[in-house]
Amino acid sequence: MSSHPSLDSLLPLQTLELDTGLSLVPRFNLNLTVFRSDASVKPLDEWQLKRSLIDFLKATFSLIVPEDDLHVRKFKDIKKRKREDPVARGKLFVRELSFLSNSSSSKIGREEQEKKVVEWKKMVVAKMDGIELSLVGVRFKLSVEIPQSDDFEAMRKDWEDISAFGGGDRGYSRGRKREPDTIVLRGVPSRWFAETRVSSKPSMLVTHTIFSALGKIRNLDVSEDDGRGKDADEEDEDIVPGLQCKIAVRFEDHREFSKALKVLCGRSLQKQGSRLKADYEVTWDKDDLFRNARSQTEENSRLMPKVAAGNYKSEAARYQSHVPRFSENNARSKRFKE
Repeated sequence: MSSHPSLDSLLPLQTLELDTGLSLVPRFNLNLTVFRSDASVKPLDEWQLKRSLIDFLKATFSLIVPEDDLHVRKFKDIKKRKREDPVARGKLFVRELSFLSNSSSSKIGREEQEKKVVEWKKMVVAKMDGIELSLVGVRFKLSVEIPQSDDFEAMRKDWEDISAFGGGDRGYSRGRKREPDTIVLRGVPSRWFAETRVSSKPSMLVTHTIFSALGKIRNLDVSEDDGRGKDADEEDEDIVPGLQCKIAVRFEDHREFSKALKVLCGRSLQKQGSRLKADYEVTWDKDDLFRNARSQTEENSRLMPKVAAGNYKSEAARYQSHVPRFSENNARSKRFKE
């Protein structure tokens, strides 16, 4: 197992090497929403929109963005949508950020570097949000924002507000301070977390080994994830089941969780020898996944008639077989069935 740098000393634009040839590589991600700004009903030309945006980024920010890092998807039945409704949405990824970590940046501390990166991102959003693009005589307006999954401070404010003002049925009751300890990662290739030459399905043991670089793990769950970013109003896209997985990691405490989430924000997962970059979405667990699963198991066990316990497998036992039970103490006890 390779040694990993301390997360406390990791710089905002520094790559973090993980096990099994994986690494977390910095990138800048923006959500794009496209609206009409004239009376035309002509359909949106996606290629023209992408070329116009790429030229704008180069002229305004001196950014060279490959076409593959700009994704635009039109909504269905555009002619039937209201004039104020968006006609398309997309994502922009800026991966070449070395200019923000030049020689002068190496002389300043981590907090100063983080501030510099944050200010640059805000400047880009301010200059892009609300611009109008003329595409073959048709005018469109662009709305731009940083997704919350890439904004650690926004997520921290979210859980602090829920903790302070109550979270309803999420277990975050007012007057009872609850700090999150679980991250949820979606949109990562299942095969990157599988046992090499054994299976293409993700392995709990491999996943635990990889995420141990981010902190001490208390519990872990891996499941198939084919629904990230799906929208019934968007044009159809072929989705192959089982290619991506959803990973929930419960850390030992809130401090470990917070450090891990901050590192995962604003980075993509990359594997040595592969050109694919996994632009995952990361957030904190608002639904108390592991606590609710444990509570349900205990409730089912309490309600199970004792007289029947020796005659057949109880509902509680059947439920428990699906509950995540991976921990430091039984790290080798559970894997995906092949």
